[in-house]
Amino acid sequence: RGTVTDLEMLKKKIEESGMTMIAISKKTGIVREILYNRLKGKGEFNASEIAVLTKVLCMSKMERDAIFFGEKIEYNATVV
Repeated sequence: RGTVTDLEMLKKKIEESGMTMIAISKKTGIVREILYNRLKGKGEFNASEIAVLTKVLCMSKMERDAIFFGEKIEYNATVV
């Protein structure tokens, strides 16, 4: 079984980018219907899709890993 994509975090990242799904589709080369299906949990993102989305959405490696590889981001918060 593959990794579980954090779709909510990915959707938030897309929203924060200010780009439309059409713009993201054009910039990544991922067919819009495929993009919508992936965001609905139908099918998994492949390596090349992850790579282009990471670049187009200006994700850090930590964000990419948290979204696509299920690695939790832990923040070291200091309580003041």
